[in-house]
Amino acid sequence: MSKLNGKVAVVTGGNSGIGYAAAEDFIANGATVVITGRNAEKVAAAAAELGATGIVADQGSLEDLDQLVSQVKNQFGKVDVLFVNAGIFVPAPVEHISEEHFDSQMDINFKGAVFTLQKFLPILNDGASVINLSSVNAYTGMANTAIYAASKAALNSFTRTAATELAPRKIRVNAVNPGPVATEIFSKSGLPEEAINGFASAMQQRVPLKSFGTPETIAKLVAFLASDDAWFITGAEYNIDGGVNVNPLLAN
Repeated sequence: MSKLNGKVAVVTGGNSGIGYAAAEDFIANGATVVITGRNAEKVAAAAAELGATGIVADQGSLEDLDQLVSQVKNQFGKVDVLFVNAGIFVPAPVEHISEEHFDSQMDINFKGAVFTLQKFLPILNDGASVINLSSVNAYTGMANTAIYAASKAALNSFTRTAATELAPRKIRVNAVNPGPVATEIFSKSGLPEEAINGFASAMQQRVPLKSFGTPETIAKLVAFLASDDAWFITGAEYNIDGGVNVNPLLAN
């Protein structure tokens, strides 16, 4: 397969989970891939496994984003695919939301995503594809996810506007909204293992297909949107959630 042959792709948060799976799929389809992450050791290990270039960068830091863009420009010149994947999930009920809790999620999930696209714009080729990783949580009203959900709803709104503004350059901007997917994002949430297992079990029962998705499944959709096969798709959101968002009442 070579749908991305000759293309340069950047995947933020590409050292694990959906980002790693997408990077792997991009490479299998012929792309040259750059992955980023905040942990130098994990980025180096993932890059070596994938055969990708690894760059340490925190999506929530504008300084890191400037350095990332500069390094990618120096090494590769232009970029054809930008997968804005990095994000964090920190659940909390409304009465326990702190300023730190709010800022940490908004800085990475929304502000960081916005400025990732903005700072890459000068080196994005005309006709490039941008994919923002969002979540069906933007719409579900799930308890304890108010700030995470708000960050993803904001990202979806931004996606639509960016798609309109960048259309004259034929740059396509789309969002992918996964439902429950088995990734490390839950273990990074700060919840104890017992709480994570309970949350996962309850979530699985709410999925009409009674299963979690896999990073590889999400990656296939991302790879399609990255390819020229999706040339007529922009400003769109794709739910890939086992049916959660079709009718939540049926998923109880």
